[in-house]
Amino acid sequence: MLRPERMSRVSVTGSKQVMEPVVEAMHDLRLVDLTDYDGAWEGFEPGDTVEGGNEASEKLVTVRSLKSILGVAETDAGPTRLVTEEALDEELGEIREEVNELDDRRDGLKDELRTVEENIDSVEPFAALGLDLDLLTGYDSLAVGVGEGDADAIEAELADSDRVADFEVFSEGDAVAVFVYPEDGDPTTGTDVTVQDLLVGARYQSYEVPDAEGSPEEYISELHHRKQQLESKLGTVEDELGDLRLDVAGFLLAAEETLAIEAQKSEAPLSFATTENAFVAEGWLPTEQYEELVAALDSTVGDRVEVEELERAEYDTDGHVHHTEDVAEEGGATEGETGGVGSPVSTDSPDSAASAAESEEAEQEQEKEPVADGGNVTMGDEDPPVVQDNPGPAKPFEALVGVINRPKYSEFDPTVLLFLTFPAFFGFMIGDLGYGILYIVLGYWLYSSFDSDMLRSLGGVGIWAGAFTAIFGILYGEIFGFHYIAEYLWGGSAPIHKGLQPYHSTWAQAWLVISLLAGMVHLAIGWVLDFVHNFQSHGFGDAMGESGSWLLMLFGIWAWIFGGAFGSAPGLLYGSDSVFNGHPLPLGFAGLPEPFGLVGLGAFFVGLVLLVNAEPVEGVEFLNVLVNVLSYTRIAAVLLAKAAMAFVVNLLVFGVYVTEEHGGEAWHFGTGGMPEAGTTYHGYEVVEIMFGGLVHSGVAGILVGILILVIGHLLVLALGVTSAGLQGVRLEYVEFFGKFYEGGGRKYTPFGYEREYTAED
Repeated sequence: MLRPERMSRVSVTGSKQVMEPVVEAMHDLRLVDLTDYDGAWEGFEPGDTVEGGNEASEKLVTVRSLKSILGVAETDAGPTRLVTEEALDEELGEIREEVNELDDRRDGLKDELRTVEENIDSVEPFAALGLDLDLLTGYDSLAVGVGEGDADAIEAELADSDRVADFEVFSEGDAVAVFVYPEDGDPTTGTDVTVQDLLVGARYQSYEVPDAEGSPEEYISELHHRKQQLESKLGTVEDELGDLRLDVAGFLLAAEETLAIEAQKSEAPLSFATTENAFVAEGWLPTEQYEELVAALDSTVGDRVEVEELERAEYDTDGHVHHTEDVAEEGGATEGETGGVGSPVSTDSPDSAASAAESEEAEQEQEKEPVADGGNVTMGDEDPPVVQDNPGPAKPFEALVGVINRPKYSEFDPTVLLFLTFPAFFGFMIGDLGYGILYIVLGYWLYSSFDSDMLRSLGGVGIWAGAFTAIFGILYGEIFGFHYIAEYLWGGSAPIHKGLQPYHSTWAQAWLVISLLAGMVHLAIGWVLDFVHNFQSHGFGDAMGESGSWLLMLFGIWAWIFGGAFGSAPGLLYGSDSVFNGHPLPLGFAGLPEPFGLVGLGAFFVGLVLLVNAEPVEGVEFLNVLVNVLSYTRIAAVLLAKAAMAFVVNLLVFGVYVTEEHGGEAWHFGTGGMPEAGTTYHGYEVVEIMFGGLVHSGVAGILVGILILVIGHLLVLALGVTSAGLQGVRLEYVEFFGKFYEGGGRKYTPFGYEREYTAED
């Protein structure tokens, strides 16, 4: 669980004459994450695309283009089908021709519709002026301009110009029409450009006069009529495309899958190392599935191909080969042999003879290369891909880990730890049966209603977070902020309390201390994992300097604090008023003995010396053992904040009255009516009416109260995600992951294709 699946690097070597069935078999298995050949071996070149691959790729581009034009979605698939080469040639051609014809018509109509709409926009200012369009053009000695501007400024500009003999300005809003007779009467000045030149000192932006006659209103009416015609035709074409989509969507999805598989198979040799007669393919697969690969290739091509398990990888913190388990004892090739798993390659046929010859040639070339720990020359030194190995309930939390990054093959996978802690943090902070049930329902809806892996994972996280919220809600005795569960299940007093009420205020202090203890344990787990990792990679000395030092400082300084810290420790941690000494938890713990605290302080300084000696730069962060733990008090803070929000919502709706009891004041919601001050409730005097409640103030108050009740609790529900959820995630990502986790692993992407729309041949 804390480590990814064990991966093995494998090599498949054979004659080129059997390369095609080998590719087919490996593709069907979907086991090997192929390694791209880097060209480092003398005498070997990357392979070529299989004949027909380019044609499949071109058809694939066509299919995806048709899918895009028609808007085909996965939900349009229908039953699986078998797509033949004849169908790809004939049916695909017919569909392409029909789709292109409809798409061209649609584009043409859209272009014309866009032009009409632009014309309508351009003519509307002319309609506002009330001038016929044919009055705005065709003059020899009169300059006319229509545009947008300030009519008063334009008139003033023209009146002051010595180039203007006469003018007239018509305006409506910002639209203006300007008629100017130039002083010199030169016909060549009778253009819009002249009007623009004359108005350089005034705000004026010229419009282009439409090429039309008659009133602008009639012209706009014609344009609107044409727009309706075009929209109708466009709707008809869209309907035809929609009908066509329904008819061909299943075929296109199946064709895309078929062609993608063909293209993938044809391009596989590009990752191989090849000579004139032989090929070598390498890749990674889970170790436990190695025998499945051997059996499948043996049943496909027999002894005409050699399969070898090169290494079972374990990596150090730098990502380099730290240890390669000897796999020869399990039947793999040993030094000097040309065979892989099982017998050496047979030479009873020309094909196998070529394979053996090329294997020998490859072996000779490998002798010229530097070798890894296992004595094998590989195509590259890439890290193994990562297959996270987590139990089913923890699987949704892999998405939360992936937000940071996929774990490296060499480091611990924190998914299970996240599964064990995040829902508990979240549930503790919200702690309400009603909210918990709603979170479960919301999570189930996300999990069951979407195909997105991320949304489904978030749904799974929501279900677990809701379950813990409900469990803590039962322990707190609360449902939507009311204490009915405490009354009916726990006989009036729940096992634990949030500490919001004055009567139970000591519980709020207890949660602060318990948050600190939870932080200490959580951080310690992170540093222990880092210690184990460093110990396995570099030995005890480095592990103590880089990780053990932090553990010594963590427990040392907090042992000193719980031991009194020379009298400066808060009373809720140490002394007779300690929260574990009956305030409110009756554990009889009043702090650690002072000598024990001094030992802890000594351990802190020992850890600091070890840290500075191992990692001097990290020495400046030594107070993290204090600051990081204090960060966990946000758990208690969010607990009280969410409880207060739910309390306020219920207070506004039902009101709250206060009774004086043996332990102090107690608050009660007026769900069964609002008593008067001075009366008794369950034998205790009502001393105050904190708020009368909307439901006790008439019909209007009841209606407003119901609205506030629903909206208020929905708001608390939503803010629970953004507060408890985000704060919990922050504690995991920043405080916890930072102690041992880096991420950056490579996803396992086996060669092959998971069919969804097509049946096997």
